[in-house]
Amino acid sequence: MKILGIGMNYRKHAAELGMAVPTEPVVFLMPETALITRNLPFFYPDFSNEIHHEVELVLKINRLGKNIPEKFANRYYDEIGIGIDFTARDLQRKAVAAGHPWTISKGFDGAAPIGNFVSKAELGDLNNIGFSLEKNGQLVQQGNSADMIFSFDALIAYASKFFTLKIGDLIFTGTPVGVGPVQIGDNLVAKIGDRELLNFNVK
Repeated sequence: MKILGIGMNYRKHAAELGMAVPTEPVVFLMPETALITRNLPFFYPDFSNEIHHEVELVLKINRLGKNIPEKFANRYYDEIGIGIDFTARDLQRKAVAAGHPWTISKGFDGAAPIGNFVSKAELGDLNNIGFSLEKNGQLVQQGNSADMIFSFDALIAYASKFFTLKIGDLIFTGTPVGVGPVQIGDNLVAKIGDRELLNFNVK
C-alpha cells in the first residue's frame, strides 16, 4: 500500500505558510512505515526541533484504478477517516530554501498517525464534513471539506493520472489553518464532527 499526501489544499493554510495557492494538487508520497495505528504514541524524533501537527481527512481507496475520470471517482472510496500529517518544519524549510525535495520532513517513521474510519454513507454531504484537532484539551485546528481547493473526487482523478491506485491506499487530503508545534507530553485528539476517531500521546 502507499500513502499520498496533498499539500496546501486549504487557502488559509497556504497563506499561513507564505505559499501561493496551487493551481493543481500538490502531491507527495509517504512510505508505509510512516503510519501509526491503534492510538499508539508518537515518539518525537531526535533529528528535528520543530515537529508540527497537521490534521487531515483521509480517504481509503477500495478498488484498483488508473486514469479515473472525476465523475466516477466517488466509486473508489467507501470510508473517510482522520489522521495527522506530522511535519518536521525545520527540515522542510531548509529543503525548500535549497530547492531540494522535502520527503524526509513528511515521510519519516511515525509521521502519519491515523484513526478509525467512518462509512461515507454516515457522513452525509461529503462537501460539508467538519473536523478538528485538540491539543491537551484545547482546540487548535478546525476545518471543513467545503473549504478544500480540490475536492476528494478531484484529488483521486488527478493522482490516478500518475499512480495506479490500489485497494488500501490512503490519501491525506490536506490540512486547514492552525498548524503548530507539538512537544513531548502532549495529547492529541482528532474528530470528525463530534466523533473522536484518534487519541494518542507524544512521547
